Amino acid sequence: MFRKLAVAAIALAAGVMPAGAQVGIAHAADPAVLGGGSGIIVADQGICTLTTIGHDAAGRLVGLTAGHCSAAGDSITADANRDAGVVGTFAYTNADMDYAVIEFDAERVVPVNRVGNTTITDLGGPAQFPDIACKQGYTTGQTCGLAYGDVFQTNNWAWTQICVLPGDSGAPVVVGTTLVGMVNGYLYVPCLGPQLGGNMAAIIDDIDARGGVGAGFHPI
Repeated sequence: MFRKLAVAAIALAAGVMPAGAQVGIAHAADPAVLGGGSGIIVADQGICTLTTIGHDAAGRLVGLTAGHCSAAGDSITADANRDAGVVGTFAYTNADMDYAVIEFDAERVVPVNRVGNTTITDLGGPAQFPDIACKQGYTTGQTCGLAYGDVFQTNNWAWTQICVLPGDSGAPVVVGTTLVGMVNGYLYVPCLGPQLGGNMAAIIDDIDARGGVGAGFHPI
């Protein structure tokens, strides 16, 4: 049921376009400071945005981003600190729910709970009407808009009127300091059409049910 509803939402008319993969340039020092909203370079090819970073039940340093950004095994470099080299790899990608789990090298990363104007302290979701939700993306920084909620009653997705552009895929969507979702795409026209994002509560439930890397995740 989810697959049909998700495909219908993504393929509607001109379609929901992925908001990821944009090349960028930056230089910084070692180690890499990363948090929800940081730009990440995937396999030296494109840029997406880290949704959140924290630890799983096994104590591993892990993070989340949009699933369409890459595939399991691909490397991660911090856009703001390329000198740090490879700081993590994709451990798991769920194509249906469009999220991915990253395992980081704890010796190469300093995890933080605040990037730009966005702080993440809790997990929840989805954003519901008439919440005002905000996202912190690599391309457009922090933008906010009205939440429409789970319009198609899928339990896995929510719509908001948040501006997103290529490179913002995976950006954390927050209400206050609660992470309620991530940026996965937009409808028709970027920054005019509504943004489609995964429901963080459903994503966390799926990760826990699967087990392995990321299970029992809690943010920094």
